[in-house]
Amino acid sequence: MSELDPGRLLDRLDTMAELGRTASGGLTRTAYSPADITARNLIARWSTLEAGATVRLDAAANLIAEIPGTRPELAPLVMGSHLDSVADGGALDGTYGVVAAVEVAAALQRSGRPLRHPLRIVAFANEEGVVAKPFTGSLAITGRSELIDVGETGPDGITLSARLTAAGGDPAGLAGAGWAEPVAAYFELHIEQGPVLDAGGIPIGVVTAISGRRRAQVVIEGRSNHAGTTPMDLRSDAAVAAAHIVLATEAVAREGHTEVATVGTLRLRPGNANVIAGHAVLSVDIRSVDDARRDRALDELGRRIDAIAAATGTTITVTADEGSGAARCDGELMNLIADAAAGLGATSVELPSGAGHDAQHMTALGPVGMIFVPSVGGISHNPSETTAPADLVQGAEVLLAALRRADDR
Repeated sequence: MSELDPGRLLDRLDTMAELGRTASGGLTRTAYSPADITARNLIARWSTLEAGATVRLDAAANLIAEIPGTRPELAPLVMGSHLDSVADGGALDGTYGVVAAVEVAAALQRSGRPLRHPLRIVAFANEEGVVAKPFTGSLAITGRSELIDVGETGPDGITLSARLTAAGGDPAGLAGAGWAEPVAAYFELHIEQGPVLDAGGIPIGVVTAISGRRRAQVVIEGRSNHAGTTPMDLRSDAAVAAAHIVLATEAVAREGHTEVATVGTLRLRPGNANVIAGHAVLSVDIRSVDDARRDRALDELGRRIDAIAAATGTTITVTADEGSGAARCDGELMNLIADAAAGLGATSVELPSGAGHDAQHMTALGPVGMIFVPSVGGISHNPSETTAPADLVQGAEVLLAALRRADDR
């Protein structure tokens, strides 16, 4: 019999799925929005009522729930994830890890067997990066607030500073949000967001590493002209250059320079059917569990873009960000997770995470372990994102068992 309350876990995931529900059945719960704040308040209430936690909000609008251990001098064990979503995304990405963490803490409270270590649950703010650069919450907690631009404006023109203030944070106090002490371990439970576990019929993934990412904006300047009267050999077509860059981006990954590379947005101007595009802007996203490999892939793409510019008679400017670094999960915690799964009769497999997570930043404070459960069809960031109820429950049970093992080590 499970120590958890499986029915309540699933019911609460359903409740959270209604906060930001879209007409398509997806979820739009952007960071610091009213729906995000409502979700955060629910986590605070459940943590207090069922887990006996003391909750607080820090300057970055992270919700932190704290539960004392029997050895208060020990470094804390931490569980967490995020509550915000992409536009019209799925209901489990991030949210599952936070709700499950609360249920694990509640099970510990009911058991009468408290942990030796203090326990923290964190609902990190702005993991997705829809309204500002991602990982605001985990950057603040890990003492890297200098990487947060509070003056950054989102698509609606609102600054991050204004969003933080409205959500109960304190833009001026971000530097004080960093945790001064290390953590004994950080665990994050998450849906895989990929097809490996579902395709293999494997219920538990033990994450080995989290990919680092770099993004670039590519601006192409050509020359607008009449589509019917301009000969092909006299054109400077931004759309043609953009098409070559899309294919070049795919090629650097398919040829093995990096694991994955994506053009996610492409805009043409003036955008008329009978006018050659004179301007184009596109995004490039390159990821790898090896930062040096990722950077070399971006350099290789840059060389190919230079050749495309020369061949198409366009001027192309590439502006790349510093990105987020790849992170390795802790080997001992990986073993604890695999042992916890085996103790529950669950098969597990090691695999890397192609998606970014707050966990990669938490490595600055201590060892990190991530647990994946299957995403049906490998679908995520999509209204169709779902995981079988039995897998959701089992993932939470593995988290509880791994947490106990970490407390005992």
